[in-house]
Amino acid sequence: MEVKVLANHKNGLVHNYLIRPVVNFFRDNLGILLGLLGLCVALSFLSPYFFTIENILNVLRQVSTNANLALGMTLVIIIGGIDLSVGPILALGGTLAAGLITNNNIPVPLAITMGVAVGALLGMFNGVIISRTGIAPFIVTLAMMQIARGAVYVYAAGQPIRTMVPEFNFLGNGYVGPIALPIIYTVVLIILVSILLNKTKMGRYIYAIGGNREAAKYSGINIQRVQVLVHTLIGAIAAFSGVILCARMYSGQPTLGNGFELDAIAAVVLGGTSFSGGVGRIGGTIIGVLVIGVLNNGLNLLNINSFWQLIVKGFVILLAVYIDISKKKKRLKQ
Repeated sequence: MEVKVLANHKNGLVHNYLIRPVVNFFRDNLGILLGLLGLCVALSFLSPYFFTIENILNVLRQVSTNANLALGMTLVIIIGGIDLSVGPILALGGTLAAGLITNNNIPVPLAITMGVAVGALLGMFNGVIISRTGIAPFIVTLAMMQIARGAVYVYAAGQPIRTMVPEFNFLGNGYVGPIALPIIYTVVLIILVSILLNKTKMGRYIYAIGGNREAAKYSGINIQRVQVLVHTLIGAIAAFSGVILCARMYSGQPTLGNGFELDAIAAVVLGGTSFSGGVGRIGGTIIGVLVIGVLNNGLNLLNINSFWQLIVKGFVILLAVYIDISKKKKRLKQ
């Protein structure tokens, strides 16, 4: 009898922690998964190079930066905000770290810490201004986009900062077996952000604020604190991504990150996160990132002009927003 009870308990745990999450994932993301599958099938026929191990690993490496930014952007959009400053913060954090290593002979770990810390501080500034003044997140982060971009140009004097320190460059170009290190960083971030959003009190607060701000306030949730923490986190993630990207490119680039915020927003909304707040999953965001990455890779393999790629991505963003609005209308009717 005791053995039977233990067996039932074990089966229940497997169902709750393994089978049910997988079933829910496919149910919640069926539409975009089918879209990603259809895109992959089409590109496999159009290009013989697409469906190869080398190209798949290359796609995963290419999308790692957008995936990192999209993870932070998911948290921001779920609480009903938006962050347009992640691209310039990425450039500032990475270029600062590269400059400290090259020009000031600062040890690599300390330079990286300082670069990420600057990103976190700028994100915190966004969060404080948004939460304390009531100015729309769009306006605050738009201003920070200009401030951070100007700061990185001033710091680098408008020129790339070459970095040839092996320990630093390995962070962006190293491998563990056939897997590039940037992919591993992204997987770790996915796990950490998923735990934050789904298994912690902070995650419940994020959903509560995005779902109904007034109700969250009367429930005793410190909305200002959550806003500051979320924006601090996305700032730190952006700066860390910039460090890895600069290490991969062997230089700090003041122009780095142009338009990255749009790719991140497109991936998040395409993955099912609502601009209205309160709705969104990390799994959907990652699928959205893969759709954007596969689309970019496929267009490159087909030798489509980069200007046309911008047009296609613009239509993808428009489609994502349309889908979000349609879902919202459907929920209101129910």
